[in-house]
Amino acid sequence: MTQDQVTRTGSVARKTNETSIAVSVDIDGTGASTIETGVGFFDHMLDQLSRHSLIDMTIKADGDLHVDDHHTVEDTGIAIGQAISKALGDRRGITRYASLDLAMDETLTRAAVDLSGRPFLVWDVKFTSPKIGTFDTELVREFFQALAQNAGITLHISNIYGANNHHIAETCFKAVARVLRTATEIDPRQAGRVPSTKGSLS
Repeated sequence: MTQDQVTRTGSVARKTNETSIAVSVDIDGTGASTIETGVGFFDHMLDQLSRHSLIDMTIKADGDLHVDDHHTVEDTGIAIGQAISKALGDRRGITRYASLDLAMDETLTRAAVDLSGRPFLVWDVKFTSPKIGTFDTELVREFFQALAQNAGITLHISNIYGANNHHIAETCFKAVARVLRTATEIDPRQAGRVPSTKGSLS
């Protein structure tokens, strides 16, 4: 595991009896990604997360897909969260807060984030089908739960309305990406301070 305060990069290698995952992120990237989890729809969603947050991501996951996708999705969320936390370091100078309503065709989803160091997920999203293709829709929540817990962020996601389950899932990933982009940006008016009256976000 590495962390570089200057370039705001973080890497995590995580191995269990169920998965082997390697993740690297660059907070100040361009949204470039190399993603291979063995779960096609999940790869597509992670590409959206990287592209719209402008966080470069390299993700390689080998999981027990012969069982189902659950362990791979959850453990990838854990590893990405840990890598982002390492990349942010003591979170000095960051904008910290962001919120956004994101539209995609008939769907509108809201995301709000506080890079608080206090992990919490509020999830107000309902799918009308248990599957998107072969992907379990309940795993969308599992991913964001793992991400929030391990990145040390408070994350609220609400689907305001929508009919297409693919669109609902995709707007969740895109909205979270956009709020992460804003909240992780350096605020020049902070002058390098930790944006908290406590003096710490760790």
